[in-house]
Amino acid sequence: MVNRFKFRHIQQLSSTDIHSLSNLLIEVIHSGASIGFISPFTYEEATSYWSSLNLAEKQLWIATLDEHIIGSVQLIPCNKPNGTHRGEVAKLMVSPQVRRQGIARTLMRVVEKAAIEKNIHLLVLDTRDGDPSNQLYQSLNYTFVGQIPQYARSDGGKLDSTMIYYKLLTS
Repeated sequence: MVNRFKFRHIQQLSSTDIHSLSNLLIEVIHSGASIGFISPFTYEEATSYWSSLNLAEKQLWIATLDEHIIGSVQLIPCNKPNGTHRGEVAKLMVSPQVRRQGIARTLMRVVEKAAIEKNIHLLVLDTRDGDPSNQLYQSLNYTFVGQIPQYARSDGGKLDSTMIYYKLLTS
């Protein structure tokens, strides 16, 4: 199924990319995803986020279908001298219209391959307790470390726990 989609590394965001990524971000937030933002969330807020994304510090990959961005993920390498071997996976998102087709799994594999190429062999990430992403990360051999209660606020004001995972990569 995944061969219908194209995956690419973005080194500079065009205005078209920002527009499409903003629409994706709004779509996943309004579908209940916990990726740092809550509803109501406007197009202006989304474009502000993507316009300010520093691609010199973060790596960004997208998934497209017919030139339309339907997924993305970020790798944030650690910039501390004692942490150049590690990175954080962030903002994995897939349009609700195309979920369960291997897009998130492929984006994660792309990030892992890129991390290895950058000599990053430890990845960390967090996700909301109860979200389907927990199953994805476990299926990709990420190790559950622990849970932090009341970590992130949901749309209704409820405080949700976050689940912390890591993966040691081998080349």
